[in-house]
Amino acid sequence: MATATATNTTAAVPQIVAHGVEKPNTGWTSWVTTTDHKKIGIMYLVSTFVFFILGGVEALMIRLQLSQADNTLLSPEVYNQLFTMHGTTMIFLFVVPIMAGFGNYFVPLMIGARDMAFPKLNALSFWMLTAGGVVFYASIFFSPPECGWTCYSPLSDDTYLPSGGVDAWIFLIHLTGISSLVGAINFYATIANMRAPGMGWGRMPLFCWAILVYAILLILALPVIAGAVTLLLTDRHFGTHFYDASQGGSPLLWQHLFWFFGHPEVYIMVLPGFGIISEILPVFSRKPIFGYKAIAASTVVIAFLGLLVWAHHMFSTPSPTIVLVFFMLSSFLIAVPTGVKMFNWIATLWRGTIEFTVAMLFAIGFLFTFLIGGITGIFLAIFPVDWQLTDTYFVVAHLHYVLVGGAVLSIFAGIYYWFPKMTGRMLGEGLGKLSFWLMLIGFHVTFLIQHSIGLDGMPRRVYEYPDVGNLELYNLISTIGSFILALGVLVTIINVVISLKKGAVSGPDPWKGNTLEWYTTSPPPVNNFDSVPRIRSVEPMKDIRRQVLRQQTEKAPVVDAEAPATA
Repeated sequence: MATATATNTTAAVPQIVAHGVEKPNTGWTSWVTTTDHKKIGIMYLVSTFVFFILGGVEALMIRLQLSQADNTLLSPEVYNQLFTMHGTTMIFLFVVPIMAGFGNYFVPLMIGARDMAFPKLNALSFWMLTAGGVVFYASIFFSPPECGWTCYSPLSDDTYLPSGGVDAWIFLIHLTGISSLVGAINFYATIANMRAPGMGWGRMPLFCWAILVYAILLILALPVIAGAVTLLLTDRHFGTHFYDASQGGSPLLWQHLFWFFGHPEVYIMVLPGFGIISEILPVFSRKPIFGYKAIAASTVVIAFLGLLVWAHHMFSTPSPTIVLVFFMLSSFLIAVPTGVKMFNWIATLWRGTIEFTVAMLFAIGFLFTFLIGGITGIFLAIFPVDWQLTDTYFVVAHLHYVLVGGAVLSIFAGIYYWFPKMTGRMLGEGLGKLSFWLMLIGFHVTFLIQHSIGLDGMPRRVYEYPDVGNLELYNLISTIGSFILALGVLVTIINVVISLKKGAVSGPDPWKGNTLEWYTTSPPPVNNFDSVPRIRSVEPMKDIRRQVLRQQTEKAPVVDAEAPATA
């Protein structure tokens, strides 16, 4: 019996035999075939920034046309194409997907994961975005869309725009929508299931909270716009009349469906920016974030309320007064959680040891700029005021204060904050500060005066205007500001190119950050972490530094005690 037992315990030994090790891809194929969340994140950031430049050039051409009254630089058709391409590019190909780029790179690092939950789906998401951009910009070789980024019916019907430009816009919405939906499911699965030991919901970084809510909003809103553009496609090519009033359809149906997606889309664009700001302010104030739970909760409340107020974009449509009052009051409510964030961010700065790095300057610029956008939003939420200002340049100014203040400035703050982690090199602070001031001054010169242009009654989306009052002077000032803003962006691009080759080596934690991405090397290895520490608070890096300091001080008395004896 003893012999049989010994035989059984030594017989079954599992073995793995490897006949060869496949060489890893190198060069450009390593990028095209990658499923590494960091490489995919970088590809998101680079490709969306290319689209940002394209959209910016389109904006400059629009401003050149408007710099003079009765200008003949552009034809009305080209002008319509330019503002359609500009708005669509900035929203669907820049702001929304660049937030996915930051999320791809940093969410797994911040929660201590090795990768996203579904790496191959992650790669699919990026390539669907690229396909959407290629399809959309291919339309410039035959007939770009002229319907504006909202593509209101019946203007977008084949009766008025029979060319293929609107179809390219529809395919862009479908392809980028699938990209965002797949990415959103991936973000949700990753954050819900792959957090480090000890990282409960109450210890999760605020940027990850923002990406989680961003993902949920995308999952809820994208199917609506997908259905809306599918109905538009069938109206254009298959004889249906969903939006044709002469055949029993309703153009208002398009507006309801579009804005049920379109208003949450605003928060899809700005909430991740709020998350970036919530990470940067405490690091460079050298204080813990004030009101962590209030900021996280207000993110959820803003998203919930954002799903209820879509019709405040439709105050000028025939709607019952009680409906207008409901959407006016619910729009006011959004100011409450947004104010909670503002007060907590300011309280974080209060009596902090503030370091005015470039990332911090962009974060403070965000606070100031977004506040103006929020205040003008309250004006537009009052429906009698909106009746007077709708479709004027006041709305254009408000939109840009919200999106540039809430999203673009926070994106640049994120670039300057996380560039050392992604590349292992520091961005130049001198060029960075020059870029910040040019962008901030250029932005306010461009858009602050557009409030006055709108109050003077100039409608948006017109390619010419008469020289009445000060309209030409105001528009010229706005155009000069837009070129200063563009120069600021150009300085950052030059800064990135120089710093990639000659920037100072950053090390793993150049800012003494609070969150887990600073625990690993810069740039991180393929597996992200060799070991993941147990999370004990919302600031795990501070915990680690305290533990190291404690261990060093425990050793110090032994050395000191021996010193006199030696002497």
